Amino acid sequence: MEISWQIVRHQLASPFGISKGVYTHRNALILTLAQDNHQGYGEATEIPYYHIRLGRLIDLLQDHLTPLRAIELDTPAQYFEHISPLLNAEPFLLSAFDCAAHDLYGKINQRKIVNFLGYSETDPTPLSSYTIGLAEPAVMQQKIQAKPWPLYKIKLAGRNDLLLLQTLREVTPAPFVIDANEAWSIEQTQEYLPALADLNVQMVEQPVHRDIEQDLTQIKERPVPIFADESCHNLADIKKCATLYDGINIKLMKCGGLTPAHAMIEKARTQNLQVMVGCMTESSIGISAAAQLAPAVDFLDLDGAMLLDHDPAIGVRFENGKLIYAEAFGNGCLTSE
Repeated sequence: MEISWQIVRHQLASPFGISKGVYTHRNALILTLAQDNHQGYGEATEIPYYHIRLGRLIDLLQDHLTPLRAIELDTPAQYFEHISPLLNAEPFLLSAFDCAAHDLYGKINQRKIVNFLGYSETDPTPLSSYTIGLAEPAVMQQKIQAKPWPLYKIKLAGRNDLLLLQTLREVTPAPFVIDANEAWSIEQTQEYLPALADLNVQMVEQPVHRDIEQDLTQIKERPVPIFADESCHNLADIKKCATLYDGINIKLMKCGGLTPAHAMIEKARTQNLQVMVGCMTESSIGISAAAQLAPAVDFLDLDGAMLLDHDPAIGVRFENGKLIYAEAFGNGCLTSE
């Protein structure tokens, strides 16, 4: 197996605010796996609040480069089984390898991964939300008006959030999903839920910090479902989440790629949890991989590439929120540079 990578800077089209800070760019590792004259692509983004540093990922990659190169791709499941003992310490890097392996497998065997996973590109999929980062209300209004979309994800931070949502309602009737990124208290969450339902909010993502999430059991009446994000990383978290949340947000980098994400969806359904597939700041490489799971989930938040000033790849795309699969085999992604 040939393995190569490059570091790219994902410049955001505009500053992106969440409760944990304001960001103008993200650095990412673009991984290429090559075998049988085909190339598969994967991606890992540097996320400081997840304590993900690319230098650490590259160190691990280089430490295990010789055994990694010795592993040939038969099936994605077999490949994942062989790379996991080497890369489990860094799920973001494991995800890049697993997604690249799926992409490569599909290209070698002339199969689309959405079909390989048991779905069809003609199956109905949820609309993807488009995220409006936290900013001054007038700025957020302007971003909504500049990007007409059927579903918006609104970033909040615990300060006058209901008033902010009411202000945004002045410029769009489109449904909202909202993400507080752990910024609310239990009391705020309980107080806000009825008002959120009146504001046509479809779900609330990670309202409280992981350290106090056990107190969510106090909230019995939930006119709007509550989803876990920072509280749900991998398969082992699902049992706990089922006692506290109504759904989970699966991100490939958090869990280690398409292989564990697919298993998480199946496990979540046995626990009566709704499922969202989300993203980090990613190019079309990462977004195209996550989109292969779209027919199996209830919510999509795959706007990462749309928020970039420049996308170094092409792949799946979205028209007014609707997912359009690429014609290419694998995950459907190709580098554009």
